[in-house]
Amino acid sequence: MTKKHLLWLGLLTGIGFPIPAFIALWFFDGISPIEILDFKSSYTFVAFLGFPWGISFAFLVLAISEHPFLQRELARQTSMIENLKLSISEKIFLSICAGFGEEILFRIGVQHWLGVFLTTFIFIAIHGYLNPKKKGIFIYGILLFPFIFSLGFWLEKTGIWFAIYAHFAYDLILFLNADSPENTSFSSDTKVLQQSEVVSFVEQPNTSEEQLSDPPLNIPTSEVDR
Repeated sequence: MTKKHLLWLGLLTGIGFPIPAFIALWFFDGISPIEILDFKSSYTFVAFLGFPWGISFAFLVLAISEHPFLQRELARQTSMIENLKLSISEKIFLSICAGFGEEILFRIGVQHWLGVFLTTFIFIAIHGYLNPKKKGIFIYGILLFPFIFSLGFWLEKTGIWFAIYAHFAYDLILFLNADSPENTSFSSDTKVLQQSEVVSFVEQPNTSEEQLSDPPLNIPTSEVDR
């Protein structure tokens, strides 16, 4: 996947993912998109707390990912994100798309019917992080669980914008860490990709060798490491 394709996929995530949630809630529960987004709550103190929460968890995951075992397991993902050579603006764009699109779909849509725990499990599984055959990837998925779960668990008290800001901040820190001078090609960078994928559904741990030579966008992960 080329950078161009990845950017288009990021745009699709940001614009397309919320649509099923909007339609379902409007049709079945009579809740309009305006009510869901509740823009007045987007600039409250509680909503802005999502930024430090996402940043804090990103650094925590990066620190844990320094373990040699995880570095080896995530080496392929590292090389993928390096090859993308994303600019800062592209990283911000992809983080926004993942944070907004995935949180509306999963937190507002899926969680409304399936609950917090199952939605968290589905979110992480869809990103490919619960593969027992790849221990490093699986461990990464376990590390991600508390963060994704917290966004859903606090939804009633914090609102959707807290989750969106936290998701955005998490992905962006991981993207930026990929280009950090102190990172070597198969160390911290490895994590970055992994994590951004999470929150960025685009990068899949099962990526083939051909795909590695033709880099993808990111999105970690974001939620996600669509």
